[in-house]
Amino acid sequence: MSLRDNPLGELRVPLTWTAGIVFVVVLIASVAILLSDRREAFDTDEYGNPRTMTDKVLAPVGDALSTPGRLTGQGVEGIRGYFFAVSENRRLKAELDNARQWRDVAIALRDTNERYRQILGLKTDPPIPMATARIVTDSRGPFANSRLANVGREAGVRPGNPVMSENGLVGRVVGVTDGASRVLMLTDVASRTPVMIDRTNARAILTGDGGPNPKLDYLRGVNAVKSGDRVLTSGDGGVFPRGLPVGVAVKGLDGRWRVVLASDKAPVDYVRILLFEDFTQIVNRAALDKAQVPPPTPGASTLPPPAPPAPKAAAAPPAPKTATPPAGSAGAPPATAAATPAPKAPATKAPAPRPGAEPE
Repeated sequence: MSLRDNPLGELRVPLTWTAGIVFVVVLIASVAILLSDRREAFDTDEYGNPRTMTDKVLAPVGDALSTPGRLTGQGVEGIRGYFFAVSENRRLKAELDNARQWRDVAIALRDTNERYRQILGLKTDPPIPMATARIVTDSRGPFANSRLANVGREAGVRPGNPVMSENGLVGRVVGVTDGASRVLMLTDVASRTPVMIDRTNARAILTGDGGPNPKLDYLRGVNAVKSGDRVLTSGDGGVFPRGLPVGVAVKGLDGRWRVVLASDKAPVDYVRILLFEDFTQIVNRAALDKAQVPPPTPGASTLPPPAPPAPKAAAAPPAPKTATPPAGSAGAPPATAAATPAPKAPATKAPAPRPGAEPE
């Protein structure tokens, strides 16, 4: 028998059997998928074991089927990175430069916000109204040192007002106009500030000499200051409030005590001008004038207490009695000159002229 004469060549599967086999296979696959896709926990029912077995069987199969696709993707990414490495490097460098610029801007903004927070958080005891200003001009010289602030008379600034930065006292206002005010720094030769040593409460005058560290003159007391002592405003004279930070005391090369200013810790860009004139400005005079008498204690008398009795004066000894003689007696006292009229002198008459005599 030749190969062409195949006895099974005429064998044909009925269409009904084929459809039945396909249906059974699809039914089994659907049941398996349904059991593996359940969201509930089947550990306590009859479907728990089939689900566990299905997961154990399908996990390695899915891993094996996904491995070629995963490896293919990694290979494509590697080839792409190799061919496009130069362009990717350029792009990353550009992003890095841009990020560095933004980093510098963020650092500057952070520092500015921190200084704003410190300036706005500056408080005094007792509270004093303040005006915030920005230094716009710096005038320096061998001896003179002053600044120009962009706040003036419209904000209530007056000559003599103290000026502070976020770190300490800067100086005082010496000139005011509309929209600007001149600040005399503590290092100016014309600056004189009453200060005190915080540790010993010793008084001194902070005198500027054109250098970065003003000196302490007229220091009172024995061993009143040592290196590292805090220096504050004393408030003497009523020009500055008491307790404003000035700096730290150090020994100068010339042997004199000087002060490292606290305001030198940062550039003096933003300042607070204390609208302080004298101590009467802080006191509420209207409230003091309206003094109210406290109510009386319940049960106490509202009448004022009686005045204490005056001490009795010592009795004078009685004067001796003298008998008054009757009027006209020899023992009667003489009458006073005012009561007794003065005796009249007798009037003398001129003699009449003799007849025939010549007048003298």
